[in-house]
Amino acid sequence: MISVDGLTVEFSGFTLFDGISYVVNKKDRIGLVGKNGAGKSTMLKIFAGIQQPTRGRVTVPKDVTVGYLPQQMIHEDGRTVLEEAESAFKSIFDLQAEIEQINLQLAEREDYESEGYHQLIENLTHKSERLAMSDVNNYKSNVERTLLGLGFLRSDFDRMTDEFSGGWRMRIELAKLLLQRPDVLLLDEPTNHLDIESIQWLENFLANHANAVILVSHDRAFINAVTTRTIEISLGKIYDYKVPYYQYLELRKEHREQQLRAYENQQKMIQETEDFIERFRYKATKAVQVQSRIKQLEKVERLEVDEEDNSSLNLKFPPAPRSGSFPVIMENLRKDYGDHLVFKDVNITINRGDKVAFVGKNGEGKSTLVKCILGEISYTGTLKIGHNVKIGYFAQNQASLLDESLTVFDTIDQVAVGDIRTRIRDILGAFMFGGEASDKKVKVLSGGERSRLAMIRLLLEPVNLLVLDEPTNHLDMRTKDVLKKAIKEFDGTVIVVSHDREFMDGLVEKTYEFGGGKVVEHLGGIQYFLEKKKMESLKEIEKQVQVSKQENAEKSPNENKLSYEARKEYNKQVKRLEKQVEKAESQIESLEKQVAQTEERLMTPEGSVNIALHQIHAKVKKELDECMDEWEQATLELEKLR
Repeated sequence: MISVDGLTVEFSGFTLFDGISYVVNKKDRIGLVGKNGAGKSTMLKIFAGIQQPTRGRVTVPKDVTVGYLPQQMIHEDGRTVLEEAESAFKSIFDLQAEIEQINLQLAEREDYESEGYHQLIENLTHKSERLAMSDVNNYKSNVERTLLGLGFLRSDFDRMTDEFSGGWRMRIELAKLLLQRPDVLLLDEPTNHLDIESIQWLENFLANHANAVILVSHDRAFINAVTTRTIEISLGKIYDYKVPYYQYLELRKEHREQQLRAYENQQKMIQETEDFIERFRYKATKAVQVQSRIKQLEKVERLEVDEEDNSSLNLKFPPAPRSGSFPVIMENLRKDYGDHLVFKDVNITINRGDKVAFVGKNGEGKSTLVKCILGEISYTGTLKIGHNVKIGYFAQNQASLLDESLTVFDTIDQVAVGDIRTRIRDILGAFMFGGEASDKKVKVLSGGERSRLAMIRLLLEPVNLLVLDEPTNHLDMRTKDVLKKAIKEFDGTVIVVSHDREFMDGLVEKTYEFGGGKVVEHLGGIQYFLEKKKMESLKEIEKQVQVSKQENAEKSPNENKLSYEARKEYNKQVKRLEKQVEKAESQIESLEKQVAQTEERLMTPEGSVNIALHQIHAKVKKELDECMDEWEQATLELEKLR
């Protein structure tokens, strides 16, 4: 569908791409990966026609449509959210206007047998067929479904776009792009402004409804869920793997190991041959063999090992000064902005050494609570910061607070203490500021580079309570791994506000969910929380089904249709739960028999000392307990439905 042939891009003598060639096929789900600065965003801009290569070409057939979502864009004002989203269907509206105009012409004309009249009829037929194929009757429902999936409320639809923050306006642009259904979708960090639920919705959409997708993302869980092909950009070359990202990591490691083995074997052979030539070069009796070996050596095609960026570091925080046992205590905390309630009745105690996550949709109060902890805004209720708590804070605007007159190196040198000052250049290298980049002035850095620099400063400060608000937005995967490892080994307390599931997985042991004016505590990591949320979402559906049954008589025709769908869902859930209860009861009966039989054998003299029999008994008892729990859960859910 898209052909890349000999693509070369050079900047001031630096080669970004060196003769790259590959093909993008229909339904490809490509993840472009590589360190920051490798050229991922540049590749997307070339595909979108925004940037031209130095040499080579990208061939896109005329009938192939390309949609591009950059990291930054200019937004237009003067429309509501719904109007802006519906503008994705401008081509349909234009087609409707053209059909209406042709119908008016046909109504005015009476030359039914003329060639011009027949041409109008043919034109009308052609345009009507195109309109029918465009699914015009469902465009409104598609718009609503997409906006809701990306986190908007119905009450937001009639608000003007300029009332929203840049992140939310980026969601509107993403909605427009998805609604246009281009043949090739180019997405540059689409998850940076999305919450976890919206990311999951986007994953499902891209996996099931999009055409070809070329994606740049530092969200490992997202790229794993969406991609089926991975193209790594490294040092001007590409490595094309027809597998998802997680499999690419394994294959890339195997490929490099094979390269190293082949290279080492060849080097050994070359060395042995050179030693032979050198040893017998001047012996007449060995002249033939020496010449033969020289020719053999000249014919050897020298193997090379792909260069690899190994800029990684086992970075550690300085030892955290010891704080009190409870760094943060909140009692009946409440925050309002005028008539708008952000949250109320928040009761949270964070223990020393806890690593917790704040999650929830954007606008539900995560960053607001962080500001309460930092003492930046007022609130009602009680919030106590524990004894000797020293807070290190990373916000998304942290980069703007850096001194632009300093170099990258001096910025870090100001906060580094002790022997870590001898390793500043290693640390900068781990965060992609190696070599001459460490001597750049802060004022010439991009937004992403400034964010990384602000993160390094924070990593070196002697604090015992880290508060991180979306820390991974501008970090590539390797750098995120460095940061995650450092936080896991940090002996202080950590609060993370993030939508990056993979980053939080294995990092946090407690999750606080923000939504509907409440903050709910969930014990367990982020994966446990997500699994639990799916169950809770099902319960919410069930509650809505019950309400819809009670109010059915008062509903409009449209709502009656919804009620019918809800009844179908209700009956489906009842049948599923009935089968679950029936299956569990059958398993319980079987397991209880096994337990009774095993216990009878254990009561005999030989059985009482049989270790294997005791193990079997414990295993079956455990299975019985788990089955009882499943039966109880299914029974309770069934009772709620009825």
